Amino acid sequence: MEKNGSSNNDYVIIKAIEDGVSVIGLTRGSDTKFHHSEKLDKGEVMIAQFTEHTSAIKIRGNAKILSCYGEIESEFKK
Repeated sequence: MEKNGSSNNDYVIIKAIEDGVSVIGLTRGSDTKFHHSEKLDKGEVMIAQFTEHTSAIKIRGNAKILSCYGEIESEFKK
């Protein structure tokens, strides 16, 4: 993983802690839109990359997220 400041090389690893974790990719540009979504079940892992088309990744549900900036856990409040 390059740490040269370019968002085009940044990856995140998402591991679902429970079933039904949603991972949603959001577009770049003047109009931010959803462009891709995935559902992860407990224990599943997804590796996502920020690209020229993806400016943000939204995670809904309990998951562990790892990146070059560290580790964090998302929470889902019912």
